[in-house]
Amino acid sequence: MIFKVFYQESKAEVPVRECTQSLYMEAESEREVRLNLKDKPYNIEFVQKLEGAFLEYEKNHHSFEMEQ
Repeated sequence: MIFKVFYQESKAEVPVRECTQSLYMEAESEREVRLNLKDKPYNIEFVQKLEGAFLEYEKNHHSFEMEQ
């Protein structure tokens, strides 16, 4: 499954919508995504599972690059 992760660069700062970043990651579950990113200094706001039309839209309309 492919997930889109919305996050802030730093856990120390107050989240600001305009500064929200996103990345794409392949994993079996949301829990696996969070475990894979736990060593990064990210403040994860939301993890969204992408499938069907949503996944196709992201692949075609954004800088779709999978995180390793």
